[in-house]
Amino acid sequence: MRRRARNRYPGTPTLFSSWRVCVSKAGRLVVLVSGSGTNLQALLDASADPSYGARVVAVGADREGIEGLVRATKAGVPTFVEKLGDYATRADWDRAIAAKIATYEPDLVVAAGFMKILGAPTLDAFPVLNTHPALLPSFPGAHGVRDALAHGVKVTGCTVMLADEGIDTGPIVAQEAVPVLPGDDEAALHERIKTVERRLLVENVGRMAREGWTVSGRHVRIGNQSGGEST
Repeated sequence: MRRRARNRYPGTPTLFSSWRVCVSKAGRLVVLVSGSGTNLQALLDASADPSYGARVVAVGADREGIEGLVRATKAGVPTFVEKLGDYATRADWDRAIAAKIATYEPDLVVAAGFMKILGAPTLDAFPVLNTHPALLPSFPGAHGVRDALAHGVKVTGCTVMLADEGIDTGPIVAQEAVPVLPGDDEAALHERIKTVERRLLVENVGRMAREGWTVSGRHVRIGNQSGGEST
């Protein structure tokens, strides 16, 4: 069960940060993928344990023939595909994918390597969890790892956040640092970040499902976590 109430917060122009949300236990997940689905597989593996608190009820994609859909089928999870090219406009696609997601009544949507930006019809109807391979708000966008290396930082990391209408601008749920090692190139650093990112995503989805969570402005609180900071 999910409770929502509209509540505008001054100075927060993003779409999702205008909500105050609480999700109860036994979370239903719809996971969106565009590729190999390694984060999806981690969620499927975790949700096989009833004590995890969440289960994947559907997997959606923006293209056919990807490994992520194969993983879902092997796990017995329903799948759907909504290709942008099948619709006359982006707005039509936005409405279609939101409607498809709604049929599975999710408590949380997880964008796990999903390569399309979700529009208002989805973001206004469901909380959407996303990941980014940098410590936001530093190095947003498609090249977070490359940009961190180019900037010469000694520490980067990954972020789990709630998606909003911006590019990597939503409220932060959790972050973890990853050191930049001498001789790192983009591929090597990204692989280490992805390992941490996968664990961080699984841990926080489980906690959100088991303990419930709230959003107030830009602050995400899981369970009885004190204060206004993210995990």
